[in-house]
Amino acid sequence: MEMTMPERRVILILPTQEALHDSAMMRLNGGSGIQRRLTGLPVRADIDTSFSAVPLGDSQSGSPVSVSSPAAASHYAVRATIDAAAEPAALTTEGAAIFSDPPIAHFTARAGVPGGTRHEVELRLGVSGLAARRLDGAGVAIAVVDRGINLAHLAARDVRASLDPSVTWPPRPVEPGHHPVGSGTLCAHNALIAAPRATLLDLPILPATGIGLLSDALQAYAHLLAAVRADTPRFKALVVTNSWGLGHEGWDFPAGHPGRYVDNPAHPFNRIVGTLSRYGVDILFAAGNDGQDGSGARRRVPIMGANAHPDVITVTGATLRGRRSECASEGPGIPGMVYAKPDLAGYTDFLGSEAGGPGEIDAGTAAACPVAAGCVAALRTRLPHRLLPPRDLTVALRTDALRRGPSSWHPGLGYGVIAPLRTAMRLGL
Repeated sequence: MEMTMPERRVILILPTQEALHDSAMMRLNGGSGIQRRLTGLPVRADIDTSFSAVPLGDSQSGSPVSVSSPAAASHYAVRATIDAAAEPAALTTEGAAIFSDPPIAHFTARAGVPGGTRHEVELRLGVSGLAARRLDGAGVAIAVVDRGINLAHLAARDVRASLDPSVTWPPRPVEPGHHPVGSGTLCAHNALIAAPRATLLDLPILPATGIGLLSDALQAYAHLLAAVRADTPRFKALVVTNSWGLGHEGWDFPAGHPGRYVDNPAHPFNRIVGTLSRYGVDILFAAGNDGQDGSGARRRVPIMGANAHPDVITVTGATLRGRRSECASEGPGIPGMVYAKPDLAGYTDFLGSEAGGPGEIDAGTAAACPVAAGCVAALRTRLPHRLLPPRDLTVALRTDALRRGPSSWHPGLGYGVIAPLRTAMRLGL
């Protein structure tokens, strides 16, 4: 009987060729996949032809900048599988490189007793004061990168949500805004607390249940990058909220491997995050939630990968009393990325979306991240990125955050709990 070798998913970087260019152009027009035969492939690598090529710059350069348009791309990222028992470096050919494509999952937290309600979150964020200053998210898009949004559920919770279905990825049979009720709906609900007039973008990279792959997030970010590069952008500002990540460092390549993700700024996904930020996009990632080992004891999960990226706002969770949520991961960030992570805390552990069922609270950093994203979207209503780029806005939010102790960074709450009204007042908005 023939034995099959275990396979491992990877992101493969290949030099430009016509088949890759055609695939990238097809993605821009709403299509997907690789239709033509590729040449120069590494040995024992099986290409996923349903995955559209993502244009990149020179994968061998030291620059973390180069994520390109199809017209200027020197390299492309594709998804492939390799023999899990083989050494990836031995599989490459000249001009190609292999990076890990680890599983990713929504940061699910244990639901407990609610510490308050959505209305109390509004009071603590000063939403009425923001609205009085016309800081309500009008004209700003919030991309929810998660499991998909259910608009009908939001309407049933008296949340009037606007959604632009033209900017979405991946293309699936389910229409944007009509996905099963779940974590994506929770994120959309919480993002609209501080920015009720923002326009939602639905990017369901995670399946309704289970886990996804980092390469799916790479595709979604490439689609957002194309949208902000358009000659006539559809929105005046874009905020991206991400309540997902790696659940365990062991899902990645081993430490020291050049294709590793969690501590490698040169990984294609970390590079595209930086590129999107340089186009003036505010990107927020949840810090993650600690787990439990077999004995029930707490298992610390480091803040890693894009969740510890220098160009993102890393958000941990705070209760309505301003204390760190019990399950939230503490800093610092994993060595190789940014040490002082998280940046800020957002409110969590409250009764809000009930996306998990009647009476179920919005818990953990996954709920806190979109709360903070809504605060950023509210400020962006009247604060263009050309006047205050994403990194500078992050510094402003850190300056005004609510602290329970010294003004310096703390591994539990970062620089403190986000306070958008204080920032708005100090900046004269």
